[in-house]
Amino acid sequence: MTDISLIRQSYQAERQAAIEDYRQRPSPDKLLKRLSACADRAIRSLLGMIPLPRHACLAAVGGYGRGELYPYSDVDLLILLSGQISPEEETSLGAFVAALWDIGMEPGYSVRTIEQCLTEARSDITVETSLLETRWVAGSRKRMAQFIQVMHQHLDAKAFFLAKRAEMQQRHARYQDTPYALEPNCKESPGGLRDLQVILWMAKAAGFGSSWAKVSQAGLLDPDEARNLKKAEQAFKRIRIELHLLVGRREDRLLFDLQHGLAERYGFLPTPTRRASEILMQRYYWAARLVTQLNVLLVQSIEDRLFASQSDATFQIDEHFMIRHQRLDIVNPEVFNHHPRLLFQAFLLMQQHPELTGMSGKLLRAIWHARVLINPSFRRDPVNQKRFLEMLQQPQGIVHGLRRMTMLNVLPRYIPAFRRVLGQMQHDLFHVYTVDQHTLAVIRNLRRFTMPEHAHEYPLATRLISGFDRHWLLYIAALFHDIAKGRGGDHSVLGATEVKRFAKLHGLSREDTDLLVFLVKHHLTMSSVAQKSDLSDPAVIQSFASLVNNQRRLTALYLLTVADIRGTSPKVWNAWKGKLLEDLFNLASTVLGGHVVDANTILSQKLDQAQALTRLAGLRDDSREAFWRYLDVAYFLRHDAPDIAWHTRHLYFQATPDHPVVKARLTEQGEGIQVMVYTRDREDLFSRICSFLGSRGLNIQDARIHTTRHGYALDSFIVMPATEFGDSRSQVNLIEHEMAAFLDEHHAPQADPLPTIHSRPSRRSLAFPVTPSVSIYPDERSQQWTLNIIATDRQGLLSDIARIFAHYGVSLSTAKVMTLGDRVEDVFVLTSDRLQQPRIMRQFERELLDSLTIHDARHAA
Repeated sequence: MTDISLIRQSYQAERQAAIEDYRQRPSPDKLLKRLSACADRAIRSLLGMIPLPRHACLAAVGGYGRGELYPYSDVDLLILLSGQISPEEETSLGAFVAALWDIGMEPGYSVRTIEQCLTEARSDITVETSLLETRWVAGSRKRMAQFIQVMHQHLDAKAFFLAKRAEMQQRHARYQDTPYALEPNCKESPGGLRDLQVILWMAKAAGFGSSWAKVSQAGLLDPDEARNLKKAEQAFKRIRIELHLLVGRREDRLLFDLQHGLAERYGFLPTPTRRASEILMQRYYWAARLVTQLNVLLVQSIEDRLFASQSDATFQIDEHFMIRHQRLDIVNPEVFNHHPRLLFQAFLLMQQHPELTGMSGKLLRAIWHARVLINPSFRRDPVNQKRFLEMLQQPQGIVHGLRRMTMLNVLPRYIPAFRRVLGQMQHDLFHVYTVDQHTLAVIRNLRRFTMPEHAHEYPLATRLISGFDRHWLLYIAALFHDIAKGRGGDHSVLGATEVKRFAKLHGLSREDTDLLVFLVKHHLTMSSVAQKSDLSDPAVIQSFASLVNNQRRLTALYLLTVADIRGTSPKVWNAWKGKLLEDLFNLASTVLGGHVVDANTILSQKLDQAQALTRLAGLRDDSREAFWRYLDVAYFLRHDAPDIAWHTRHLYFQATPDHPVVKARLTEQGEGIQVMVYTRDREDLFSRICSFLGSRGLNIQDARIHTTRHGYALDSFIVMPATEFGDSRSQVNLIEHEMAAFLDEHHAPQADPLPTIHSRPSRRSLAFPVTPSVSIYPDERSQQWTLNIIATDRQGLLSDIARIFAHYGVSLSTAKVMTLGDRVEDVFVLTSDRLQQPRIMRQFERELLDSLTIHDARHAA
């Protein structure tokens, strides 16, 4: 066995022993130091075989320089040279680096002189930071001492602070400025390990110490804060260690498919209402929020020390508060202990003084320590209640204020139910934020409705909220709409109870209390009706209007629904959903306004509008009427007047074509495509249409299937590109020509020539799959059947469902395809005599369920 093999064997054995000891009694710091020491010994053993160049020094940098080496992290090294080296020495260095790989290390190394290090540090803050944590490993100690002296002399603490703060802000922006991502990076995400390291780098560069104890001694932290930071640091170090050991390589992301395994490593057990992984992640978010809170406080405190102004100019607001350096400050740090009511006054002043850039470190620390004063007595105090409502009624700063109150743990203590959803994950496959962050996003969206600069994004919402008296009530509804998630049971009903308690406690009127209870209890209703029901059915509109009861409720529910959907995920909202909600709002408004909405009235209005549009296009009445004789009342009821006119213009002169007619155009909102297919009806038509659209990366959002009196299919679809980068405009002409050829019976074979594309479900849907659900029930006369399907979304899903319809001879009347991120909730209205037979019905349901389950199981395997 060679000497390198012996070194490798010894190094790997020491590493394994350290990891096994950690498994028996997890101590992150102990393991990291042992792994670092193992690397030190192995490197020194190698240098005994392959020596460094004369007067050279080998130093550890970065995390390894701190004496912290994670199980699968790189071993970062700096080889300091005195000057030029000979070719033999250069060859020797190459052999040394190769030997590091041979013994099982992954080295990251640089070879420089001290002057070169200084040049690199001046041009790259990352290099300067890495060199700040340099530690001697082997070679010339004199060279190491020179290096440390030179780097220290040239370190500009103020410039270093500004550069690291800017770097941190850029990093936070890459992670959406939130520690609450559902798959956070425990090292780089806001509130993660890197934030802790940045604080210590800033403190070390400024001479305040390189450990939490020393930073505390310097007066930047009190002992309690230092203990909390140390506790959070240990939590992050452990989770990063566990990630490395679980995956068997360097991995710092808490991916969905790793969260369950991590929870098992920690020994977390599921509860009746929460997964073990949710418990794990809520612990993670606790630590991340703590680091975020203290990060803001510490960075500001270091800045105040470094950039202390000689002229400490202040502006007194009142006897307790003042403005110092454009920040809100307090006169006496103990003021909240004597006057707890002033806690809310601080947040209110921030809203009333938009010129302020933030709160001072002294004020932040005082609020952080005073949070424990928010108890039942504080909540019952009428002054505090009045000030909280006053904050929601300010003309600016509402969202920033609530975020700041959440960060400082004030809002969760004032509303204990909100505290329960801090860091609460949502595995419904369409929310991409934790409950608390989604809630604040909904309030932000409602707030935008009131801002003129966003009026072009939300024209109807902006108009409605401008005339809505006491619109701040909507912020309360948003605050409570998901507040009961994670408890089990119907969160809407439980949340309605919570908001009713809040409203009574805060002395809201009976009318406003009833509105809040209604909004929280029914915050999902409008979305469900708009996306799953047939809005051309007067009974649907009448039932919804009866539920909302009055125009104020309808307006409030519309505003909350739009804000809620847009706050779930960037993928969930689209213009088509916006149109459906707007249509439902307008139809319900008509009913609530006292107008009769029945089939005859609707039919008459649509015919009049469609006639006017066809005349405007130059179409003769007799030509139009000749074509309309092929259409029945159901067609006119289920299509809007502009769509009827569009169909008529393209078909009046070819009512019985030999080849399929396909027309496409951008939707009115421009995000999707409206497609019309007109051809002789046949059983597999819907299946073939789905196959074609799926092969072109288009998702069906809405389908209206109609058969004319003379046996032609007149089908209408709304489709959207499957990805946000899809270009709808470029697809229009391709759809018209290629789909027509594909559907042509004279040229296309009967067998479907397009392969069904089954895309791999997302990692999230594999880790937290939706349990497939199929339910089917007849209408009152058993003439039509309503089929509800819930499943994990994937490309090819609708094609598979359509093939089953064709196989069983089921005719599709309408389809509502509701895609929510990685989850689909589809509703189909079917016609089939075969479904009257119980045995056929059971087979049909079973085959549908299998089609929803097989592909998930295949990919999960």
